[in-house]
Amino acid sequence: MPRWLRWSVLALLSWGVWAIMAKLIGQALSGTHSQALSALGILPVMLALGVSKKLSTTGNRVRGIACALAGGALACVGNVVYYNLLNRGGKAAMIVPLTALYPLVTILLAMLLLKERLNRIQLAGALLSLIAIYLFNVQREEGFLSQWLACALAPILLWGAAGFLQKLSTNHISGEFSTLCFLAAFIPAAGVILAREPLPAQIAPVTWLFVSAQGFFLALGNFAILVAFASQGHASIITPLTALYPVVSVPIAIFFLDEKIGAREAVGICLALLSVAALCRETRPAEQGQTAASPKTQTLT
Repeated sequence: MPRWLRWSVLALLSWGVWAIMAKLIGQALSGTHSQALSALGILPVMLALGVSKKLSTTGNRVRGIACALAGGALACVGNVVYYNLLNRGGKAAMIVPLTALYPLVTILLAMLLLKERLNRIQLAGALLSLIAIYLFNVQREEGFLSQWLACALAPILLWGAAGFLQKLSTNHISGEFSTLCFLAAFIPAAGVILAREPLPAQIAPVTWLFVSAQGFFLALGNFAILVAFASQGHASIITPLTALYPVVSVPIAIFFLDEKIGAREAVGICLALLSVAALCRETRPAEQGQTAASPKTQTLT
């Protein structure tokens, strides 16, 4: 199994658990407070990274740090916009599924600016993963055509650009260093949120536990995906692959939270598993030689 794939699976698992933590928090905290307090769980990952011996530089150090910080900042702003949209009322709830389509932006940026290419099987896998994301998240047929898509474009673009900047940063600094810088952007964002919106008078201990776990698994997932990028993984493959975390969270919800799924979600799970198999199918050396002889195609290795 390629190193980038192992780390991608860890990101997938981490974000799958993170989604369950968010569900367990429920209405105990507002979305903005969850975003701010999750920094408690992010700090241990940052501290562990801070003493790591792998905070190395492989290219332009300043550019790598800048890309990572900018990616973290964009992710935070995207979260803030996302939560503000949710506070507008019932119709704004359609923002939740639509913003899950942010990998489209990262894929397009990687293919346009980094000249990344997919072989045919991987291209099919990427398309299947996007269909699976749609089935997991978009529950109304008018999802893509509704007026709320325009509102959702801000976090979609911000999160997609953040994913692209994550990939760029690992071209210059190690995955560990990049993760540390990326997560560092979340700390001042938490301070700004708490300064503008004081916490409730009472928060249950279990809520503190869940929100800390939420931040930890979010940070662990970001660390894993950045190491995957740094391990010669391509953003156009890793991003849709790790965005399939409902494959993890849905079974957990079914077996441990007694939730049910419909035919739509079942089809989504099957397509997600097929997409994982397809995305992991790299071009073999013999095929690469054949490809190099043909100027019409360029595939990932």
